[in-house]
Amino acid sequence: MEHRKIRVSHTFVYNGKNITVSGPLSPGLLEGLHMHPDLDAFRKPSEQLEALIDIAGLPEGRVIAAVEDQTVIGYVTFHYPDELELWSQGGMMDLIELGAVEVANGYRGSGLGKLLISTAFEREQLENCIVYTTEYYWHWDLKGSGLDVWAYRKMMEKLMKTVDMVWYATDDPEICSHPANCLMVRIGREVPMSSQETFDRVRFRQRFMY
Repeated sequence: MEHRKIRVSHTFVYNGKNITVSGPLSPGLLEGLHMHPDLDAFRKPSEQLEALIDIAGLPEGRVIAAVEDQTVIGYVTFHYPDELELWSQGGMMDLIELGAVEVANGYRGSGLGKLLISTAFEREQLENCIVYTTEYYWHWDLKGSGLDVWAYRKMMEKLMKTVDMVWYATDDPEICSHPANCLMVRIGREVPMSSQETFDRVRFRQRFMY
């Protein structure tokens, strides 16, 4: 299938400084940037930058980043599901995971998260894909945000709904392990019914066991 990558860019001023949100970025562009030290939710900032460079180099991978003075202050990633995860079992070329969203502490509340995600969907780049995200409470910055799991989930649902991602049921054991965890999905207008049916089989494994 075609992985449409059309670079989109937005610039705005926050606290007197210009911030550019753009992507999908190439590995070469990312190699010339630095990571904000607060971007350590998943791994050390330097290691996270290497991960972003790797994702940007994948045929289906895309990285949207917010940059201030050559420093990445926020990003969102899209890529195929990990081959060890449930979501890869359908072998779907048009199933893409919204893998990570992270914004440096001092920029939260600026609308960066919303702009990062919405930029990825501009110009109908993902209309031929099913995009999903798995929200697990153990990945959430509950301490830094001061929110409990339910307030944080509500915040994440609101963020994902800005690009028309909605809650989907599943019997995936990890998601079912805690009631605050959830699966959110956006099915592009061009996705064939056959892919939607395959995705249904993947997200409800138990139904097809007998």
